[in-house]
Amino acid sequence: MTESALLPAAAKAPAVVSADRTALRIWLYGVAALVFAMVIVGGATRLTESGLSITEWQPIRGVLPPLSHADWIREFDRYKEIPQYRVLFSNLDLSGFKFIFFWEWSHRLLGRLIGVAFALPLAIFWARGALAGALKVKLLGVLALGTIQGIVGWWMVESGLVARVEVAQQRLAIHLLLASLSFAALIWIAASLAPHTEERPARWQPILALAVLFVTFVQIFLGALVAGLRAGRVYNTWPLMDGGLAPPTGVLTALHPLWRNLTDNVATVQFQHRMVAYTLLALAIAQAIASVRFARGSRAARRAIGFVHVVALQVVLGITALLLAVPLWAGLLHQAFAMVVLAFASVNAEALTRGSFAPVKDP
Repeated sequence: MTESALLPAAAKAPAVVSADRTALRIWLYGVAALVFAMVIVGGATRLTESGLSITEWQPIRGVLPPLSHADWIREFDRYKEIPQYRVLFSNLDLSGFKFIFFWEWSHRLLGRLIGVAFALPLAIFWARGALAGALKVKLLGVLALGTIQGIVGWWMVESGLVARVEVAQQRLAIHLLLASLSFAALIWIAASLAPHTEERPARWQPILALAVLFVTFVQIFLGALVAGLRAGRVYNTWPLMDGGLAPPTGVLTALHPLWRNLTDNVATVQFQHRMVAYTLLALAIAQAIASVRFARGSRAARRAIGFVHVVALQVVLGITALLLAVPLWAGLLHQAFAMVVLAFASVNAEALTRGSFAPVKDP
């Protein structure tokens, strides 16, 4: 995207164009940081079993927590009506309820903050004429993703209020996937606004970069299934699983119909997550080797080598969390670093799929 695509050339001087490019990048990276924080708080909410502590969706009134003792008692009484309290936490006192309540309340408050932090500056940039048509479409797409994310978040919570003691893991996975898509989109658009002096890539480079990004999304989705089923708290050995490199076929296909094993079978879900982790690491290594072989010294080669280190560290964090049966700190660190992997993959894919790799010079 050229600078003239961001602002009408006749209306803005080149220096102002450059300033707006910088402002747009700072804004988008700032919102991405908020999404990153929300993913971490969401992980803590899941690991502390806090996600069902608020049993109503109140977009306006829910901004404030209970402010009096009577308000807290009313909120606690609502929680006592759902199966999770009766089955799992019937001994929970008001102090314990406040602890889980504030995790979920913080998660929802961050969601509202992200909405304001994105929509308000978007309206200002739009009114100032700082957005070209293509960029407007992309940013409206991100806004739509965020709106859908909020709706899916309640749809997820609702699944645990009547017949279950936790949210449905499939809905949890969709919820995290949408957050990841929003995060990646923000990173991608922000990176696309930065000046580039990238060499023209070989034909295979964009394809491989997009494959790596796709597998990263798949792995995040599977990680959410693992979290939803608490599958990280069983089969806590590595590299063997149930005494072998793979559990017996009968274990992996125990549920019927067979497709249910992909989302509901604890052993199969964890095995999938392990295998896709190895696949992502293998793709990262292949990308690095090919980039060094065909474009030694290029930015693409340096990014590919860095990405291998990031993915390898994420694999180590995942193994550590598994061996320790996912204590809170390990689970959160593993989830946080998944977003780091996604950010690296997004920046690399954006650079290699850019239509033109000629230098973009700011005045």
